Amino acid sequence: MSNLSKRSTVYFEPAIHQALKMKAVSLNLSVSEIIDEAVRLLITEDQQDLQAISERKDEAEISYEALINDLKAHGKI
Repeated sequence: MSNLSKRSTVYFEPAIHQALKMKAVSLNLSVSEIIDEAVRLLITEDQQDLQAISERKDEAEISYEALINDLKAHGKI
């Protein structure tokens, strides 16, 4: 195993667990390494989402009704 240092118990549906084990074998990685990478990807996505929100915080808001009306007025729906 790589330099992973904390331990946790994770429960999977049997079919998901089997698929995860098979993927680990095919990639020559441990299940822990695959889960660690998946969590890292999720956290990275969260960070990117938070950055995008921060960058757009000064944009004008539009209501759902106004959005629908605008789409209709421009022939999108």
